[in-house]
Amino acid sequence: MEFFTTERLVIRNVSEKDIPIIYDYRNNEICARYQRGQVKSLEEISLLVKMQKNDSISVVSNYMLAAALKSSDEIVGEILVMPNDGCISMGYTFSYKHHRKGYAFEALSMLIQKLHTIYPDWEFICFTEPENKASIALLEKLGYAHLGYSEKVASEVYGKWIKED
Repeated sequence: MEFFTTERLVIRNVSEKDIPIIYDYRNNEICARYQRGQVKSLEEISLLVKMQKNDSISVVSNYMLAAALKSSDEIVGEILVMPNDGCISMGYTFSYKHHRKGYAFEALSMLIQKLHTIYPDWEFICFTEPENKASIALLEKLGYAHLGYSEKVASEVYGKWIKED
């Protein structure tokens, strides 16, 4: 299912045709060095895609989206959205073959805008490794504020639309 398009991308469900590309970038050191808990074997990725291929945008459960080129439908990255109790957390991996082209910013800025429109009272949060300077720069460009370091998850925490207690 196609959820929305940007100038250059289609945000859609993952599909079987994406498996070889996901396998390639998840097993490339440039992409993999800051990822935690991602499956990497061909068998595990195939199972993951099979389980996630019919996901829908909601706050009921986690879902996985593909960012694909409009021109060819080739996946350039994936976004995992994890809603939980008034907070939407996101993780993302974009192929090393497409770094520094603005695709992550393009996909995430549109997704964040759409989710905030649908769920205006929800907070948004992302976690990143302190050494992942590219991800930190992306989050700041997306308007996320640095909330500090969390020992519990061993990550820098960035938030948007965070409510003050």
